[in-house]
Amino acid sequence: MPRKLPKQARSEATVEAILEAAAQIFERYGYAAGTTNRIAERAGVSIGSLYQYFPNKDTILIALVRRHLVEGTAALQPHLERLESGTSFDDVVPDIVDAMVRMHATAPGLHRVLFEETPLPPALRAELDLLEDRLVAIVTNALVDKPDSTRTDLGLHARIVINAIEGLTHRLILHPPTGVTPETISHEITKLVHAYIKTLR
Repeated sequence: MPRKLPKQARSEATVEAILEAAAQIFERYGYAAGTTNRIAERAGVSIGSLYQYFPNKDTILIALVRRHLVEGTAALQPHLERLESGTSFDDVVPDIVDAMVRMHATAPGLHRVLFEETPLPPALRAELDLLEDRLVAIVTNALVDKPDSTRTDLGLHARIVINAIEGLTHRLILHPPTGVTPETISHEITKLVHAYIKTLR
């Protein structure tokens, strides 16, 4: 059942208040204890008002995933544009990794709920796949532009790079080793990617 779409500024403000409250509740309590009653109370709306826009908490979570995708794309966009303009991939890697790490370190509890506990519908998974394909295409072109690049399977290498950054960021930021800072994680992921890229030369 699709949620009711806001058609007025007041409705849009209510939806935004619910989403912001939900982000805080899921960050603090996790999936199971992040109830719609808690979300409505934090948002300052009645439970009936919440259900006008979101039939259940999973629809709220899906909306938060979509918001995360928009924010993530916006955070990466300046660095992707640098790649598309011809900046060396080696030079851009640290900024891409840092953007990913900082984005996930902001609310790790929420991200655990969104990507480890939320059942994502096929359409949303397809959107995630399309975003990955876009990133892979940009990185592939950046690798092809390397003057010493002679490999013909750079599309695979680009996909490995993207998945390594994403997978390591999710694992190490959402479940950080004791005493390890996000800055250290970012530095080590960058080192790994740079080392892998050197094998392509």
